[in-house]
Amino acid sequence: MSFQSATILMAAINETFSLIQTVEIILDTCQPADIGEFIVVVCERSTPECIAAAEQAKEIAETAGHPLTILWQKRPFAGGAYRDGIDAARCSHLVLMSSDLETDPHSVSGLIEMAKRYPDDMITASRWLEKAAFKGYNPVKLILNKVFQGMFSLFYGSSTTDITYGFRIVPTTLYQSIRWEEDKHPFFLESAVKPIRLGVKVHEIPTKWVARQEGESQNSFFATFKYLRPAIRTRFMRRDEILKQEEKERTKV
Repeated sequence: MSFQSATILMAAINETFSLIQTVEIILDTCQPADIGEFIVVVCERSTPECIAAAEQAKEIAETAGHPLTILWQKRPFAGGAYRDGIDAARCSHLVLMSSDLETDPHSVSGLIEMAKRYPDDMITASRWLEKAAFKGYNPVKLILNKVFQGMFSLFYGSSTTDITYGFRIVPTTLYQSIRWEEDKHPFFLESAVKPIRLGVKVHEIPTKWVARQEGESQNSFFATFKYLRPAIRTRFMRRDEILKQEEKERTKV
């Protein structure tokens, strides 16, 4: 496999200027040929202002020569939105990120450059590779985050330092071959650990995290503990339980 171009996938509910800035920064900092398309997933809960911002982002992207699809999600919740976007992606690689600037769009170019070097692998952005990478993060959640990262990485025998952070680039066909089960925020952990269980190599680049400046997070404090169930379940899955049925049949041929 080789890197051809990337689908930039993000979901939006109440983001406005941050969604537009995310698209603008990616266009300004990435090589034009590296960006194949944008997909912004919206739903019935997305505010009118958010939909209007998505339309503005679409105009900005398409003026720069990049298609932007506003995709109305069919599956429920945050994980369902990204699962719908994964199905719709058309480029060789897929960037998973948010539209609220908590996933730093300046890091997308770094993810892409690493994907060019390791096109078959999963490249993740980590907030734990450099000091003072968190700004405005709840102190209690920060401690729990560090504990969970170490626990999950040890559990999976992985050196990954930010395994729950849904900011990464992967081969699109990899994600499209996996049988996803999580519809809510634990999907972001599932989307890391299932490739790890399949033997996909992981590389990391440093990134920074800054608290969103608009809207409210859809991931509550107590929702953090819901990551435990898919983490434990996936750890003991067989390869044929992780892959979709059609992919299992294809690999048998």
